[in-house]
Amino acid sequence: MNRARELALARRQQRLIFRSAELRHRWAVAADGLRPPLAAADRVVDAGRWVQAHPEAVLAGALVVLLMRPRRALRWGLKLWSGWRLWQRLRRELQRR
Repeated sequence: MNRARELALARRQQRLIFRSAELRHRWAVAADGLRPPLAAADRVVDAGRWVQAHPEAVLAGALVVLLMRPRRALRWGLKLWSGWRLWQRLRRELQRR
């Protein structure tokens, strides 16, 4: 390669590096607004993992509610069951796509 072409490529590479750094910075600034929702999503995922690791605690809580307010427990149980089934359907549909 001749010297002029090498210099042109080096300048172009340097411009691309600077442009990449600028774009990364802009993206980081723009993504700052996503921190709270993503942190909330992380907490939900952590809670789900805790529930999976401690199903007896969830069962004990459900049993207390059932004993104290059976009608309300049944109503909420049906809502939760319907929500769980909807989640399963959505998950299957998303996996297919």
